[in-house]
Amino acid sequence: MKELSLNILDIAQNSVKAQASRVEIALTETADTLDISIRDDGCGMKPDFLAAVTDPFTTTRTTRKVGLGIPLFKLASEQTGGTFSVESKDAETYPDDHGTCTRAVFLKNSIDFTPLGDVTGTLTVLIQGAPGIRWVFTHAMPGGEVALDTAELKEVLGDVPLNAPEVLQWITEYLTEQYAAAAGDAANNSL
Repeated sequence: MKELSLNILDIAQNSVKAQASRVEIALTETADTLDISIRDDGCGMKPDFLAAVTDPFTTTRTTRKVGLGIPLFKLASEQTGGTFSVESKDAETYPDDHGTCTRAVFLKNSIDFTPLGDVTGTLTVLIQGAPGIRWVFTHAMPGGEVALDTAELKEVLGDVPLNAPEVLQWITEYLTEQYAAAAGDAANNSL
């Protein structure tokens, strides 16, 4: 994929399909690394499926026989010299503590480092497509932090759906402002 935000979109859509009620997307960025973690409370994966999940010929889809999201995310991180992991507990075995965590660490100074891309657009698409899920997003950077928790928005909005066009536009503007502030803080700190 041309941007890591597309990998985030693909992995988070797996969480939606796993009937998660909460999805946490956490990005932690330093001068040298980008750590992306996507954690959900969905139905999880049984151990045999989890063991094969990085194989492109392992998928739950019925429309095609390959699943490239996780294998491509793994490849992108490992090509930079980074690491990749998937941990999961299935709901049948762990009824009170189930879900999946996919984590990739990228070395940013690698020639193979893929740009992060449009994370704001990715989050907006995820919220629009699954407004009933609690989306918790954080992006910690040397210049500051960007954060969004849809539970807080729902508290303020009441009966107004998160996927209403005005709300999605506000979310986009809110995240864009936070990124601009973090970039400004980073520029000021480097002077």
